[in-house]
Amino acid sequence: MSPARSRSPHTDPIPASAGAPLSSLVHALGTTVATVETAPGGADVTVHSVALLEGVDLRTGGSGAASEGPAVAGDLCLLVGVTAERAGAWLASAEPASRPVAVASKDTSPSLVAAAERAGVALVTIHAQARVDLVLTTVGSLLHGATRSSPEGGDGDRLGGEDDLYGLAQTVAGLTGGLVSIEDDRSQLLAYSATDGAADELRMLSILGREGPAEYLRRLRDWGVYDRLRSEPGVVEVPADEELGWRRRLAVDIRSLAGDVRPSVGDVRPSGGDPRSLPDAGLRPQPGPRTPAPSLGTIWLQEGARPLDPDAGAVLEGSAAVAARLIDRARRAPTQEALQIQRLLGLRGGGVDVPSLAAALSVPATGRAAVIGIAPRDAAGRRSTSSPAVDEVGASTPSWPSSPSIGEIAAAVRLHASAFARESLATTTESRIYVLVPRLRGAGLARWTGTMLERITRRTGVDLRAAVASPVPSLADVAAARAEVDRVLDRPGTQHVTTLAESRTAVLLGEITDLVAERDELRDPRLQALVDDDLARHGSLVVSLEEYLDRFGDVRSSAAALHVHPNTLRYRIRRAERVLGMRLDNPEDRLLLQLQLRRWRRHGP
Repeated sequence: MSPARSRSPHTDPIPASAGAPLSSLVHALGTTVATVETAPGGADVTVHSVALLEGVDLRTGGSGAASEGPAVAGDLCLLVGVTAERAGAWLASAEPASRPVAVASKDTSPSLVAAAERAGVALVTIHAQARVDLVLTTVGSLLHGATRSSPEGGDGDRLGGEDDLYGLAQTVAGLTGGLVSIEDDRSQLLAYSATDGAADELRMLSILGREGPAEYLRRLRDWGVYDRLRSEPGVVEVPADEELGWRRRLAVDIRSLAGDVRPSVGDVRPSGGDPRSLPDAGLRPQPGPRTPAPSLGTIWLQEGARPLDPDAGAVLEGSAAVAARLIDRARRAPTQEALQIQRLLGLRGGGVDVPSLAAALSVPATGRAAVIGIAPRDAAGRRSTSSPAVDEVGASTPSWPSSPSIGEIAAAVRLHASAFARESLATTTESRIYVLVPRLRGAGLARWTGTMLERITRRTGVDLRAAVASPVPSLADVAAARAEVDRVLDRPGTQHVTTLAESRTAVLLGEITDLVAERDELRDPRLQALVDDDLARHGSLVVSLEEYLDRFGDVRSSAAALHVHPNTLRYRIRRAERVLGMRLDNPEDRLLLQLQLRRWRRHGP
């Protein structure tokens, strides 16, 4: 995508880190979705990028010469809502340098086939029921993880490796002799292996619609398949059903690796439900109940023209662990836009070309700007500047789980921020959300932030706090503004919305305490002697001393707060002075002791 964004959103190509042969892409999509209609230059022409084109993107001149317009949008152009006649005219009028390597369309009448052959452009037929926008993202994913395998493999060049879900699906299919589909936890298709013509109706409809048909999903739920997948370990078997027209399947839940415990590899369990089609002979006894890790999705293995390999269950178990890592990594991987926002905010080092980043993000580089930092109230001091958990925060309102993640909260923050200022940008780290408001107009930012937090807290149950940086003159200064909000959020606070000016005492005192903690020579061993005395005697000298100092030496109020007699407190203070070797009527001793106590409370011995 060019920094100036001269193209429309439709013609901006999805770039790839490596090219792939057109034949490999079509093979990976499967004959259910795509077939090569004609390839004048051969089906192995290399595709590096893919783009979606509508009729408005295709410009032709009246005399047959291409009129002024964008260069080729991508090596593979997916045509949407474009008639064969219009597509053919576009190919005929375009200069050779402006033609794609291949085009894909649902309308591949003989006139378009002939035009493609004259232009030397490959033509791919897309199934009439396939969603072209999802074909676009699928090809983009295939290109991003494209690798070339050895020609001795039998299938020629193929896409996939163990570093992407499509490669994993193809590998599992090769090892088991079946057809693989990988779905997320909402039954939406993430990846699938190439189809050899043995796909049943359920698989074909799932691929075309990118999710399982509602009636089939209902049957699986009624039979308890999903309940067993989510609640018990191991592989579930779903036998063939002639009435429904589907073949035998094995399925395994993709569990988050955190806290996950698996049974013996290869265990296969019947899915329950309809007794006429669920055999139970010869299955091993299962372990007792456990609390499962969160589900990330399901891997389905459909039996094709021949029976599945006897080790298919073991392969499926292993693939679930690999898929869990890949899905988790994909969810954490930042998008290009997220990287740009984070660079602008100084989260990824200095040396930033602000004008270029501003152009790429379509925001003004000049004019006042502001940064807001948001974090759960209990996350103070646990800032992380590692790769964000959410990169380009989603634009849809989430359905809140019992404990929403920082990414799910960030999705709501972005919606509110976009309503406040259309040009606002949002990104996250593991524990914080940052909102950049360019070209800030007027006041009221802190008040709006407070209202937003109240709404989100009411819906999610997560207690949030925010720091608002002082407005800066331009985007060149937003990294300093982000550092300012981090200084505030690094310290515990009671206010929902605050600024550095309002929290300066707590911020500076906390930073001084941290500096003391970082240098061993600044730690006073006399405090440790007092702590050791308390531990040996099961005493209360430290807590009594803290209360006494915080109340400026007022014995009566301190004793009341500690629920002891004033004389008891006086005794404790005298003993503390003896152990410490300090005089608490000395201002310097009192100041030093309070700093050391704060350092000890925050950082420990």
